[in-house]
Amino acid sequence: MNKGEGYPMWIQPIQLQKQSELMKQYRQQAHEVLDKFHYNPFESSDYQQRCEEINERSYQRERLAEHLRFVNEQWGASDDTLANIERLKQPNSVVVVGGQQAGLLTGPLYTIHKIVSILVMAREQEAALGVPVIPIFWIAGEDHDYEEINHVYMPQSPRMKKFRIMQKQLTKASISEVEMDYDHVITWLDRLFAQMKETSYTTEVYQFIKEKLDQSNSFVDFFAKLTTALFAEKGLVLLDAHHPQLRTMESDYFKQMIHHQSEISKGVAEALNESSRQGYVINLDVDIQDGHLFYHHNGDRILLVRNQDGLWEGKNGECSFTLEEMLDIAEHEPSKLSNNVVTRPLMQDLLLPTLAFVGGPGEIAYWSVLKPAFESVGVQMPPVVPRKSITLLDRKSEKCLNRHMIDVEKAISFGVAEQKNQWIAMQSYPPIEQLSDEVKKAIERAHRPLKEKAKEIQADLGQLAEKNLFHLFRDVEFLQERMESALQEKYRSELEMFDTLDVIVNPEDGLQERMWNILPWMNEYGLELPNRLCEQSFDVHDSHYVVYL
Repeated sequence: MNKGEGYPMWIQPIQLQKQSELMKQYRQQAHEVLDKFHYNPFESSDYQQRCEEINERSYQRERLAEHLRFVNEQWGASDDTLANIERLKQPNSVVVVGGQQAGLLTGPLYTIHKIVSILVMAREQEAALGVPVIPIFWIAGEDHDYEEINHVYMPQSPRMKKFRIMQKQLTKASISEVEMDYDHVITWLDRLFAQMKETSYTTEVYQFIKEKLDQSNSFVDFFAKLTTALFAEKGLVLLDAHHPQLRTMESDYFKQMIHHQSEISKGVAEALNESSRQGYVINLDVDIQDGHLFYHHNGDRILLVRNQDGLWEGKNGECSFTLEEMLDIAEHEPSKLSNNVVTRPLMQDLLLPTLAFVGGPGEIAYWSVLKPAFESVGVQMPPVVPRKSITLLDRKSEKCLNRHMIDVEKAISFGVAEQKNQWIAMQSYPPIEQLSDEVKKAIERAHRPLKEKAKEIQADLGQLAEKNLFHLFRDVEFLQERMESALQEKYRSELEMFDTLDVIVNPEDGLQERMWNILPWMNEYGLELPNRLCEQSFDVHDSHYVVYL
């Protein structure tokens, strides 16, 4: 457990009790799962081997550094970031990379956790390997799922409430190409702050965000400027995967993917089938005809397939190209192409001297079937490292857990609804439900002679006696419900505390990092919070951490 400077912060590793079988076995280094990857991310010696492999390959280091300097300067990069970009030119330098879509205010907390993971790993591996290790965050600007990035969730006990900007997006354009409607976004931002409690940090946080918004034209700009400023001291390098200038560097890599489409698609489909036979659930839909590339046409991003005649075409017939035409597009108009979930990891690895890829559970699941795709283009996939999984816990919530003797590991995995019900039941002794059951049993005993005599007299009177007993039970249950309702009203504040705790540690029956945004936490603890997380020491073997603030 580590304590940082400034306000107290310490961390506690716990084991998540709800993990996919694949992730559980990956962390346990089970052979049948590790065999799906080229490297074991839990073995320090594998990183040295990966460095040796990188040294045998060639990269466009000078062009890449020039491009990264250009875009990062536009986003307000610090001297530390620019120095890291310059170090990328060194032939022995490597990168740790991970990525996400450009979510509003950085999106769900797991995006922050991923960035923290990248920064911590780069720092640790540079010390271990003695070579420059540059932290890079890959903004998936080519993604077109606007509905995934146009909102944040905020706590409004007993639920999380979705706050969506009102700007509409009618085409499937890549997010990098979507301009923000400033009026809609500033209205949305003001709504967020209006429903948060005011703290000593609120004005500073609001002005910080608004300043970055005022400087931004697109959602990627807004994301990049915020992220750059939040991690300015850490030397984080950002990359927009859909930047036209970057696409010119990817021309030859697109050609490789086009030439090897058949091997890539077949290999991934077979690997997915094998994983399914082994009982692993992987959220990936692949077919041997999939082109695993998108074509950008009339403002839409069209997924390509390769038909039996060898033509590359849109799934709904929007466009059609021969192999030669596809290669010509890759040569002269690479900005019209982008990767899907299968070829994005390939592009990352061909473009960057990647020491390691940092990913979440879902990403690691689909990477587990990509080994044949990497081999199809003659390279090995880098070590695939689980990102840090974190729950932030404030002092009030910690005290609530301690007062009610609730195990934090169980609370994060399953919530506290059961403990809430147990607590309210204990406020009456004997419990109201127990009393009600005893009364019903006594009524049934007392009623039995009457019911039996009614049956002797006449059959339909026996049925009437049964109904009579049912109504007596209903009257008791009605009284039970009224008593329980009155008890809940009497202890409403305590019960609301359980609801608030549930929203913090297990919102919507899931992990905090999947629902919460960083905003309410910075409102409470200041803009330095993300940097403070980077100062902690995490172990790659632990599945989850509680950070006590």
